Amino acid sequence: MSEHTKSVAIIGTGLIGRGWAVVFARAGYAVRLWDGAPAAAQEALPHVGESLRDMSEVGLVPDLAAAQARLSVASDLSQALAGAAWAQESVREDADVKRDVCRAMDAAAGPDTILASSTSAIPGSVFLADLPGRDRCIVAHPANPPHLMPVVELAPSPWHADAFVQRCAAFLSGVGQVPVVVRHEAVGFVMNRLQAAVIGEAMSLVAKGVVDPDGLDAVMKHSLGLRWSFLGPFETMDLNAPAGFLDYARRYGSTYATLSSDLTVAAPWSDAAMERIEAARRAATPAGSVTARQRWRDRRLMRLLKHQQDCDREIGA
Repeated sequence: MSEHTKSVAIIGTGLIGRGWAVVFARAGYAVRLWDGAPAAAQEALPHVGESLRDMSEVGLVPDLAAAQARLSVASDLSQALAGAAWAQESVREDADVKRDVCRAMDAAAGPDTILASSTSAIPGSVFLADLPGRDRCIVAHPANPPHLMPVVELAPSPWHADAFVQRCAAFLSGVGQVPVVVRHEAVGFVMNRLQAAVIGEAMSLVAKGVVDPDGLDAVMKHSLGLRWSFLGPFETMDLNAPAGFLDYARRYGSTYATLSSDLTVAAPWSDAAMERIEAARRAATPAGSVTARQRWRDRRLMRLLKHQQDCDREIGA
C-alpha cells in the first residue's frame, strides 16, 4: 500500500479519539493525533499505548511494539491530515463546534481523504450540509470504547452516493470494525435510541420502587445482556420458539403489546431516581475508584471480545 492508504488522523483525543487511535494502530495504520489543546494529544499517547498493551496480553494485538510505534502527535491540523486515508473527528458533542472543526478539516485535507465524525446523536445534515466537501464527510458513530466494541453506525446524509457509503464500510471492515449502515437520518441513530429505551424504562422501574438499582443491573448482566452479546433481540426471539420468529411473535405478541402500553420510556428522568441510582453506584464504586473501575471494565471487555472471536472461529458465528 502507498503511504496515503496507510495513515489516518485522529482529531480530538478524549476517550473516543483514544479508542479510535487503538483501532487504527492495531490495524497497521500510522496514526497521527491532533487536538485543539496541544497538551491533550500528548497526554493521550500513554493511554493509547496502555490500551494496546492490555490488548496484547489477551492476544488482540499480535505485535505490540509495532503498534505503539505507529502513534505520533501532529504539530498542527494540516500535518495530522497530510496523506491520510481517513480522518476521525471526535471533539465535543456540540453541532457548532463539530461544524467548525469539520470545516477546518475539509479545507486542510487532501481530496481523497474520508472525513468521519464520531457524533453520538447529531445527524450529519445538521452540521455537514454547508461544507464544500460534504460529499466526503460522513457520520461514523462508534460504541464506547471503540477498540473493544467494534460496531460503527455509518449514517450517511441524503446527498451521499451509495458507492461512497460502501467505500467507507469497506474501510471500517478492513480495520476490524463492524459497520452498520443507518438507512435514514434519525436523532441518536440506532444504538443510542435502543439504549434510551432501555435506560428510560430502567429509570422508571427504579423510580416506582419495582426494583433497586443493583437488582436492575443484575437482571441485565445475568440474563438479557448474556444473550444479546452474541445474538441480538431478533435472533433471540427466533430461537425462543419451536418454529422461529413468527411463531414467537404469535405466541407472545399480545403479552408484549400489554407491556408496551405500560412502559414509561419517554418519561423524564426524575431527580429522585437519579439520586437513588447515584447513591447505589457510589456505594459500589466510590468516586475515587471510577477510573480504576473503567480499566477493569475495559479488561473484561477485552477478554469477552477475544472469547467471541475464538467462538466464531471454533463454533461458528
